[in-house]
Amino acid sequence: MAFVTKIKWVVLSVITLSVASIIIHLSLAKLWTVNIVPYRAIASFPGDFADFSSGLGRQVVNNKKLWGSIKSLEALQPSSNARGNYSDPKERSNGFIYAKVFGGFEKIRSSICDLVAISRLLNATLVIPEIQESVRSKGISSKFKSFSYLYDEDQFITYLKHDVIIAKTLPESLMERRKRNEFPTFKPTSSASPNFYVQELLPKLRKSKVIGLIISNGGALQAVLPPTMAEIQRLRCRVSFQALQFRPEIQMLGHRMVNKLRSLGKPFIAYPPGLLRETLAYNGCAELFQDVHTELIQHRRAQMIKDKILNEDLNVDSHLQRDKGLCPLMPEEVGILLRVMGYPSKTIIYLAGSEIFGGQRVLIPLRSMFINTLDRTSLCSEKDLSDLVGPETPLPQNIFRSPPGKSDEELKEEWKRAGPRPRPLPPPPNRPIYQHEKEGWYGWINETPLEPDPSPVDLRMKAHRLLWDALDYIVSLEADAFFPGFNNDGSGWPDFSSLVMGHRLYETASSRTYRPDRKVVAELFNMTRENMYHPKHNWTILVREHLNKSMSEEGLIRQSLLSKPAMFLSHPLPECSCRVASANVANRVRGEDGQLLYGGEDICPKWMQHAKKPSSGKEGVKSEDDGLPDYESNDFVDESESDKNGGKTDQTLLWDQDEEMDPND
Repeated sequence: MAFVTKIKWVVLSVITLSVASIIIHLSLAKLWTVNIVPYRAIASFPGDFADFSSGLGRQVVNNKKLWGSIKSLEALQPSSNARGNYSDPKERSNGFIYAKVFGGFEKIRSSICDLVAISRLLNATLVIPEIQESVRSKGISSKFKSFSYLYDEDQFITYLKHDVIIAKTLPESLMERRKRNEFPTFKPTSSASPNFYVQELLPKLRKSKVIGLIISNGGALQAVLPPTMAEIQRLRCRVSFQALQFRPEIQMLGHRMVNKLRSLGKPFIAYPPGLLRETLAYNGCAELFQDVHTELIQHRRAQMIKDKILNEDLNVDSHLQRDKGLCPLMPEEVGILLRVMGYPSKTIIYLAGSEIFGGQRVLIPLRSMFINTLDRTSLCSEKDLSDLVGPETPLPQNIFRSPPGKSDEELKEEWKRAGPRPRPLPPPPNRPIYQHEKEGWYGWINETPLEPDPSPVDLRMKAHRLLWDALDYIVSLEADAFFPGFNNDGSGWPDFSSLVMGHRLYETASSRTYRPDRKVVAELFNMTRENMYHPKHNWTILVREHLNKSMSEEGLIRQSLLSKPAMFLSHPLPECSCRVASANVANRVRGEDGQLLYGGEDICPKWMQHAKKPSSGKEGVKSEDDGLPDYESNDFVDESESDKNGGKTDQTLLWDQDEEMDPND
């Protein structure tokens, strides 16, 4: 009986203590209650950041290790003006050169630069080139000609008046003869030497007074020229970096996009994935994709082999190609590299490039790691883009007609020829084929082994891509950091990323431009492929070391050995730059042919000694000498935002993330 009584007293004590504890906790909770901000969905990108920029309106503190300029390259300044005895073009030229330029944005830009150089070399009058992607037959607006659809003709002619004579069209008498194909036409390769033009084409030009050039490989003159032709190289720079200005409407919209990004108060990264069907087919990267995309890449590769563009087997090991550094970095890999470098998930990433093979599906991992991943559609309204292309005539609708049905007799014959028993089940009844199943470049893959000719809509979209690439080019040049997904594939064709990297190197060599070695990156990913999203500490250090070196002189020199022999505009050094006299003299680096690639720049004029271009408000620091960022200060795997910030709204999170980036400020 006494034992039972003790048990009752113990139970009663426990209950009493529990009630007292609950009362105390409720009292404390009532005393310390704070306002809890309820979760709300983000309506849209502009509204989200509008509140942020208007509410905060203060300078964002940037992390110098992530956004600072590269101090070791600050001594390089742009200098493409003619030097020495450089005379104006002779009033009487040897004749006219007209040209048809094929290809996309990057091929067009590189080809025009070569055309101007060739005209100077031959003392010829250059007729404004015809860009075949934007001729009237492609369905563009009637208010534009082929060249003026993308570039400013008057600026092009005026700026180069001291270099070459440029005419808008051939004289009428010569135009009639051209229509009758009375003039010789040539199709030079991108590696054609100056001797080819002086010895082969100049006599024909003097004889016929007009010659035509067809340029389809992205160039018509070899990239590396003898030291005695340094003025021709500087002329290439003047054409690409000053004379070739986009028409005013493109420039206005492009700079408006940059201003919108700047108004957010945060620096941004430009990232062109470089996932083009041509590139993937040339390098044999089909197995990196799935389903119909693999078939499309292989179909294009087979066509390249047939056209003798490629002299390799159709089926190659894509993963082996990736290990060799021949395939683009996939968006999820770029996202991981940027997170390892220390860029927070709120970092603004601008997706450049008008074509991303694989569509939005391949971008899902990147968008999950960086929620502020934007493109031109995020910054431009439909009206902005429509005004840019101008008024266009409506195209006839591409009405799909299903294949004719088979008669009962034909079906019976197919059943008899079906093969040995047990015979397969008869096919299901025909269903209607909808229009959306035929749209896009993959609608034909299941019906015919031959790729159909481009439709009028496809031709018009190719012309529109020139404008989208121009907008992305402007944004990429102004970006605080640039990370190429693919460049310099060894095909000899110009690519978007290489053009941007060369232009950034010319304008502001110290700007933050990553030049990753894809072969090294593939080795790093192979080291931790099984636990990619939870890498070890030493793995992240290796990644940071490689990417930091890629921005420094070491990465620039490595890139120059690969890029300049293929395209001069991707590495316009040392011809188009000068070095501040107070800076240390860099080691001279020569290529296989003995040509200087780095370190042979002339000394800048006195007025440039202290005139360094501003780098968008970024303070100049030598990122490779500042040491690696502390791994513990910005872990690769973040906590959930609700746990770290107590349920704050997105506007507050954006500011808090920036404050955490540089704890020393």
